[in-house]
Order: sequence, then structure tokens, then C-alpha cells
Amino acid sequence: MALNRGRLTNNVIAVPSGTTTGIVTVANNKKVYVKSIMVHNTSGVTTAQSAIHYVANGESVGAGTSLFNLTVEPNETIFVEPTYPIVLTTTGDGMSVTSTDATTNYFFTGDVEA
Repeated sequence: MALNRGRLTNNVIAVPSGTTTGIVTVANNKKVYVKSIMVHNTSGVTTAQSAIHYVANGESVGAGTSLFNLTVEPNETIFVEPTYPIVLTTTGDGMSVTSTDATTNYFFTGDVEA
């Protein structure tokens, strides 16, 4: 199995406070391996709460889809690196993020089947 290695997001994705955004989605049944996630709080004064969700095809973001709940201090960056990559396997499976209290920036790295 050949992999396209590198980043899963082409740009830093800003998620405004109080919103949920889909970041990575499987297309054409090409497995996606999420290896790391960088989360940065853009506020200089407000602590941000962030949640990273695994959302299976046909499901929606909720308490039962949360993998990581993070508290990100003002102007801080958190690096999330699971021991084993998070594997998305079916078209429509994805990763979403929720931000509260402040805008947070996200950048996902990993591999996609070629």
C-alpha cells in the first residue's frame, strides 16, 4: 500500500469561538492516517476550550465522538500526537474540531492512501 505522506490540511484552519468545523474527511475509500494535530489559541487573554472529534460516516459531532478535550492557554500551542495514528477508513469518516471561548488554529499531519 502506497501512501501520500505529509500534511492533511493545506493551510492553518482557524475555528472561531463557538463553532465546529470539519477538518479531514475520507474520500474514495482512501484510508487517512492522522499522526499529529497542532492547536494554537490566537487570543492573548482568553483560555480556549477545544475538542477534537472522530465522526464516522453518517454520524454527527457530539459528546460520544470526542477523542481529545483540550484547554489551551492564551497564545499557547498544544501538540497532540497519539501513540498510534487515528485511522479513518470509510468514505465520509472524518475529524472535526470544536472551539469555545476563543478562536483556535488547527493543523493536521498524516498520510493518505495513494
